[in-house]
Formats: sequence, structure tokens, C-alpha cells
Amino acid sequence: MSLFLWIIAGTIGVSLLSLAGALVLVFNDKLLSKIVLWLVAFSAGSLIGGAFLHMIPESFEVLDSSALVFMWVIVGFSIFFALELFVHWHHCHHVECEHKEYVKPTAYLILVADALHNFIDGLAIAGAFIVDIRVGIVTTLIVATHEIPQELGDFGVLINSGWKKGRALLFNLASGLTAVLGGLLVYFIAQDFNVDFLLPLAAGGFIYVASSDLIPEVKHHDKISTNLIHFTAFILGIVLVMVVGLFE
Repeated sequence: MSLFLWIIAGTIGVSLLSLAGALVLVFNDKLLSKIVLWLVAFSAGSLIGGAFLHMIPESFEVLDSSALVFMWVIVGFSIFFALELFVHWHHCHHVECEHKEYVKPTAYLILVADALHNFIDGLAIAGAFIVDIRVGIVTTLIVATHEIPQELGDFGVLINSGWKKGRALLFNLASGLTAVLGGLLVYFIAQDFNVDFLLPLAAGGFIYVASSDLIPEVKHHDKISTNLIHFTAFILGIVLVMVVGLFE
């Protein structure tokens, strides 16, 4: 399969995960909230594992120096930090979020932030495929593990703000498709510019999302059993990317 088709398949696949919000309509809120938190912990592990076990090591092979790699990691981390500060990047990963009175006026802002997030995911996926098809597959898988809990939370926010279910799904899908735009942009500019820097840039972003956005959501529980489940899910996320790496 050609590089172009790999990028299209990866970004469309990730975009379609925006329809995962429909699960909110199938499961009751209590059960879904538990599932989402397990997925959040698993996602955090896969993002950390993917960044440190795949993306950063691969970056050393395609960039000239280790200092350059870590500079781009820091830039990626900083960009995601700035987005969270100024574009309300932080996603709710619960079906029912706190401060519902704040949700309604920011419903569109949530979608804008989500669209930007997915666009950057598309950049990361395409950049990884350009470096190596196998790294692209791993990166797509890592992004996918984060998309499901994120889309469940975003869909719940839209429903709680008074949106009809069909409209919420449609707008979520539209924001998800920006990943395809990001992928196409990288594919076409890669013919004129070196886009290898996108790999450590995305790694820095993944590290930020995992450490600042995901882990804080699952670490504040009094029950040891709940913390153990979340930690186990986190480790399983790391193990997943390690196992995938064995097939490279």
C-alpha cells in the first residue's frame, strides 16, 4: 500500500472514532464513567509508552543530534501547554462534567479545541508514516487509544449542554475529520520540506497530554482497589506499545 493510502487510512480511522460518543446512548452513566476512567488510564500508558519507546528513539535515527530531538520534544510539550492555557484544550473525560452551567456557552469552543487537537493528531500520524510505515502504525494506534475516552467525554458535554444526539454526533464527526486535513497537509508539504521534526514534536505533546490531562483524572481516588485497577490499566497501555514494537 502506498504512503498516501497509509496516511489516509490512519487519519480516517482515527476520525471515525469520534462516533464512539454514541456509546453514551447505550450504557448507563454509572457504568460508562467507570469504563471511561479505565480507558483514560490505559490511554495515558499508551501515550507515555509510545513517546518514550517508539517516537523518541526513532527521532534519534532521523534527526542530526540528540539535542535537536529533545528541543523538539520540549517545543511539542510547550505547544500543548499553551493550547490548554489559551484554547481550553483540557477535555472532560466524564459523561457528566462538573460546572454544567459553564458547559453550554463553551460547547462550540470545545468542538474548536477538539478539531485543533485532531488536526495535530493528523500531523503526527502523517509525519510518523513518512519516517517509517511501522512507526506510523504504532502512532495511529496510540492516537486511537486516546480518542475513545476523549470523544466519550466530549459527547457527554454536548448532550449535557442541551444538544440533540444526532447533532452532537455530526459535529463530533466533523471535528474528527480535521485529522485527515492534517494528514494531507503533511503529505503534500513533505515533498518540499523535511517533516521529521514532527515525530519528536508529537512525542512532547503526547507526554504533556498523558501527564497533565489524563493522569490527574485517575489518581484522586480513596479506594486502593480503584487505584490498583487504574495503575494496571496504565501499565497495560505501556505493554501494548511494547508488544506492538516486537512486530516491527
